[in-house]
Amino acid sequence: MLLEIVTPEKKIFSGEVDLVQLPGINGSFEILKNHAPIISTLDRGVIKIKTANGQIELFEVEGGVVECKKNTVIILAD
Repeated sequence: MLLEIVTPEKKIFSGEVDLVQLPGINGSFEILKNHAPIISTLDRGVIKIKTANGQIELFEVEGGVVECKKNTVIILAD
């Protein structure tokens, strides 16, 4: 699935991923391929992604919003 992580300053990630783990307001959750459409707010924490080639990347955020639909995940992060 396609993931984009955007901050007010710049786009910090764009690419194909297998997994996105997010710090939700009510606890962490994961998005995998073919996830149901969702919009959720994010709390302070770490976004963990597993890229299509198996590499793990971590991004620290102060909060934000995530939208997932049709295997596209867009994160607007602080």
